[in-house]
Amino acid sequence: MLKLSRSVSVLQPSLTLALTAKAKAMKAEGIDVVSFGAGEPDFDTPDFIKAVAIEDIQKGVTKYTAERGGPDVLKAVCATLKRDYKLEYKPDQIVVSNGGKHSLWNIMFALINPGDEVIIPAPYWLTYPEQVNACGGVSVIVNCPPEAGFKITPAQLRAAITPKTKAFILNSPSNPTGAVYSKEELLALGAVLKENPHVALVSDDLYQKLVYAPAEFHSLPAMMPELLDRSIIVNGLSKAYSMTGWRLGWAAGPKDFMDACSNLQGHSTSNVVSFTQRAAAVALMDNEEFMKPWIATFDKRRKMLVDGLNSIPGVKCDPPPMGAFYVFPDVSATYGTKINGKELTNSLKFAEIFLEEARVALVPGKAFGEDRCIRMSYATSEKVIEEGLKRMAQYLK
Repeated sequence: MLKLSRSVSVLQPSLTLALTAKAKAMKAEGIDVVSFGAGEPDFDTPDFIKAVAIEDIQKGVTKYTAERGGPDVLKAVCATLKRDYKLEYKPDQIVVSNGGKHSLWNIMFALINPGDEVIIPAPYWLTYPEQVNACGGVSVIVNCPPEAGFKITPAQLRAAITPKTKAFILNSPSNPTGAVYSKEELLALGAVLKENPHVALVSDDLYQKLVYAPAEFHSLPAMMPELLDRSIIVNGLSKAYSMTGWRLGWAAGPKDFMDACSNLQGHSTSNVVSFTQRAAAVALMDNEEFMKPWIATFDKRRKMLVDGLNSIPGVKCDPPPMGAFYVFPDVSATYGTKINGKELTNSLKFAEIFLEEARVALVPGKAFGEDRCIRMSYATSEKVIEEGLKRMAQYLK
């Protein structure tokens, strides 16, 4: 019998993928399931982006490129950082990877030694702790409840830092909560980092473009250039550009560190798919007009879902999300009640029972470090949102 390594043994199965797979299996059996699980836009990739990839395939652009990415996509990422962040990066400070998740894996393996501590505000994207644990690091989880707006405070950050702290992960807009840090909140966190020069900042900005008024996106490394020598910015095309399956993300940081990430990638996956790269470059250099109706649609769905959830007894969606395309309502007031004899005891049971009984697919907040809540994606149609709210209200009467 093969014995698994420690790195793999510590990984926990993804609850989001497991429940999504179960919901898909039920749909395949002809069961009418209303799904709020998917973390991907329901819009198609714009035709002008697809046309570039098709053209490159037809032209034979199907060979290896440089492991960190070809010149077109690296130049486009640098131009994007200058346009959006007002930061000057060179191509040798960028590594293009197979999605933002891959970028983060590269960063963690290049950064963390066994025993190093990484501060992760909870609720968190469920893969952060798994990546840290796989590297032999220690995930220092800081609880940021709904009452605190799902945001870490400077006092909490300062208290969590020890001599063993290697990094702090900041995700704004947030998956799963949709929380967006204000300029003032970020600067206050930055002041704490200035006090602790041994702590690196990993800024996960994957939902940068998906922000709803009056909230605005702000970048801590952009506002505090003195942190740039220990900051890594992560971004990608999956969410805002509706290119989840294209698998292209990137990281930007100090040259020596990014060289190490490139070296690591060269020994693992090598380059991103060749004919994805120029399409990504064209997408990044576009004027983004195609996003405006998408964001307006997301905003309408967001308000519809928040209002609908707050009208259901036992469900509280406060604070409302101001970014990404998720809501993270507190359903703990329903714990202890039963649906068809099945007791709602925690977020996992809540999600399981609603899938089985109401045919509504949800994601338990336990996967994100907050068992009182559930995650619901509004990257779906208004019809699905209406039906899902109807079923939830019916079963929670």
